[in-house]
Amino acid sequence: MKHKITLIPGDGIGPEVIKATTKCIEATGVEIDWEEFLAGEGAIKKFGTPLPDDIMASIKENKVALKGPIVTPIASGFRSVNVALRHNLDLFACVRPAKSIEGVRAPYKDVDLVIIRENSEDLYAGVEFENGAADTKKLISLINSLSAKKVREDSGISIKPISEFASRRIVDFAFQYAIENKRKKVTAVHKANIMKYTDGLFLRIAREVAVKYQGKIAFDEAIVDNLCMQLVLRPHNFDVLVLPNLYGDIISDLCAGLIGGLGIAPGANIGKDCALFEPVHGAAPKYTGQNKVNPTATIQSGILMLRYLKEDKAADKLENALKEVIKEGKTVTYDLKKDRNDPSAAGTQEMAEAIIKRMR
Repeated sequence: MKHKITLIPGDGIGPEVIKATTKCIEATGVEIDWEEFLAGEGAIKKFGTPLPDDIMASIKENKVALKGPIVTPIASGFRSVNVALRHNLDLFACVRPAKSIEGVRAPYKDVDLVIIRENSEDLYAGVEFENGAADTKKLISLINSLSAKKVREDSGISIKPISEFASRRIVDFAFQYAIENKRKKVTAVHKANIMKYTDGLFLRIAREVAVKYQGKIAFDEAIVDNLCMQLVLRPHNFDVLVLPNLYGDIISDLCAGLIGGLGIAPGANIGKDCALFEPVHGAAPKYTGQNKVNPTATIQSGILMLRYLKEDKAADKLENALKEVIKEGKTVTYDLKKDRNDPSAAGTQEMAEAIIKRMR
């Protein structure tokens, strides 16, 4: 079966790691028609917006997209392209596996975690009020008239919405993911001891959903700050973590650190009707065009995409080849070498070619 997929190379090193990834995916034998679009800084220069409308239309039609990292210009008036895509396409579940790979220098061995982050709400919802603005002053006045705890008049405000609907949807997704991927436990992460009406709601819903899965998947819960300590001390005690948006963003980076860094951390954003796959790391503009950076995170995101497309044999083929190349440690990028200054380090495309040779 031939798949039509929206391709967004992105900014900085994005086009390089995307090129390496598409070559590896095509080498598995899966037939793909890539529909490529410009987004990010290049799109701003050409179209005056980082996210042209035709990208959204393409993803809605194709149902699947592969994306490189995109820069969000600071203080430019443009909001994050990543957040816009997730919100506009209702990609409510962010899935970020953190799994050890033999040959990658990391603090731990045999870590195998999956972070499932709610993508639509929490402090990332974008409901913000600027310090000193007229609407902000009105809001502060209203809050101060309703609450015994007062807000200073010179405050900026971000609203943290947590709904029953979104909480139930993401926790149910986490349990379904656990069943489909033969996982054993789901841990709901929260700060309900302090934020009783937002995180408290999230935890209450998680407990309700967990009842449906009794006897199938184990359930426990963790306060987010304690979880950080527990992950550093005993990461093997955890399996699937389900979290509100902000905590999910932070904890997924922590878990990437457990396995060797963002250079090997893949990501998927999944909704009811479509999905977008991308590495967790940023665009690293200082390395643009140097054919230097590690393509593993993007290739692993491509593997997640193949599994989403039910191309499991191709996914296994690519994943095994990637692991073999990294384990051997010969044709890998500088960050995967024992000595980062090793002159024998391979470039981005050379590492991709080594992976392709392993699949032949």
